[in-house]
Order: sequence, then structure tokens, then C-alpha cells
Amino acid sequence: MNDYAKAFSDYLVSRRVSQNTLDSYQRDVEHYLDFLEEKGCPYPEKAGEELLEEYIQQLQSMNRSAATVTRNLASVRSFYQYLIQLGLASANPAKKMKLEKKDKKLPQILTQYEIDQLLAQPDTKDDKGCRDKAMLELLYATGIRVSELIDLDVGDVNLQEEMLFCRNPRSQRSIPIYPAAVSCVSDYCYRVRDKILPADRRETALFLNMNGNRLTRQGFWKIVKSYAQSAGITKEITPHTFRHSFALHLLENGAQLKDIQQMLGHADISSTQIYLQLLDNHVKEVYNSCHPRARMG
Repeated sequence: MNDYAKAFSDYLVSRRVSQNTLDSYQRDVEHYLDFLEEKGCPYPEKAGEELLEEYIQQLQSMNRSAATVTRNLASVRSFYQYLIQLGLASANPAKKMKLEKKDKKLPQILTQYEIDQLLAQPDTKDDKGCRDKAMLELLYATGIRVSELIDLDVGDVNLQEEMLFCRNPRSQRSIPIYPAAVSCVSDYCYRVRDKILPADRRETALFLNMNGNRLTRQGFWKIVKSYAQSAGITKEITPHTFRHSFALHLLENGAQLKDIQQMLGHADISSTQIYLQLLDNHVKEVYNSCHPRARMG
């Protein structure tokens, strides 16, 4: 079974998928292969729809979220497609399988006040605080993904032009940066980054941990959650919270959906249209809380 998982992982690397996709698909397929082995089926090409349905039911019985189960099914579907390409399998048991659709949960959004409170938490007189402030400001300024933030190299930010160049396997895009964020990133680059980086090491990463290595996704979110707690924010913050807040706040202030799509790097505008629904919900919340007669029953 380990040979199957390793070969599939190498295949994903060759397809230049994102690190997040690689980690998720690899983990999902390893779990699926473990399940098959427990069921006495050491060869995945011999597993049919019944075993796959049992696997999905097991995930659901473990209270896995709908999103996690859906991703697992996508991972297994991709795995079987790979086996078919190699000629090891003749059919994909996951191809026709569909999960029961559930209402999609709308993403969590920070209010402008909460964003301001969060951005005010880092102590910029401190080296770590200066770095953290630059990361938070840049994330909110551009709406890039957390994975894209930590993948940034020094040359990807043009402070003079106030632009950020973001690249990933799916898209390449240039995004403006507001002056306050430029100032924070500039302060970090010229006052702190060289101090963190050991003199004998060459590192292209823009944002470093305090040991001089590229910051990790997990490390960044520990930082965010710490500042959220100190800011008194009780909402559950996810890796996309800043991205969602960026998009909704632009929409609230008159930005066109197509422009937001371009900045977010969405291939299909349908992915961006969820913010219209969020905007409708937000307007209703504001109305219900602020209109003098809205609370009269």
C-alpha cells in the first residue's frame, strides 16, 4: 500500500499542485488505503463502489465535516484516475458517486472594527511585532491566500510601485498595496529582516521566523490567533478569514465583482459571487441592528 501512496504523491508533485493540495490528497489517499487493508483488500484497483461507500459512511460516522468528506472523495477519485492512466485499474468507483448536498456554510467575516483592532495588536517597536504587523497588513491589503503569503519572496513586492506580484500553479497576478501596508512591509524589510537572517545564510523568503527560516502556514496562524485573542475577537478565525473580509469590504465600498475576482485569482467568477450573498446578509444584519423600528415586534 505504501508503494501506491508514494507513486501517487510523486504524480501530484509532477502536476505542480499546491502544497496544500498535495498534503491533503496524500493524507486522504493514505487513510483510504489503510481502510482497504483493514477490510482485507490490499489492491485498490479491486475495490468497488460498495467498499468506497462504506469508507465514506465511516468518515461521516466519525463526524467529519461535509467539506472534509467531499475532499476525501475528490482525492480518491483523483487517485483512481491516476491508476487508470497507468493501466492498473479499469474503472473509477468514485466517478459516479455523489454526496448529499447540504447548505453551504457562509464564510466568517471580520468587521472593519475587528480588522482595525487586530492590526493594532502587534508592537512594532519589537522585531517580531514589526514582522507580524507587516504580514497582517499585507494580507488584508491584498486578499492573498495564507499559503501565498508565506511563499512570497523578497522580489515579489515592489515597494516603490506599491504592487505585489503573486504566483501559484493556477494563476499569476499583480495586486495593489495600500500605503500603510507598504510602510509596514518597508519597515520590516529595512529594519528587521536582515537582523533575523543569519549572516551566513541566503534566503529568498520575504517573511522569516525568528530562526531565519521561511515562516510556515501553521506558525502564521498561531500568530493570528494570539493577536485575535488579545484583541478580544471571539469569532473562529480560519486561514481564509482575511481573504473573505478583504473581498467583502471591497464590495461594500463599491468595487466591481470582476475586479475582486481578478485580485483574488478566481478562475471562475462563480467563486467570487458568494460575496454578493455575504453582502446581502451583512446589509440585513446592519438594518436589523440599526433601524429604530426593526426591533419592534
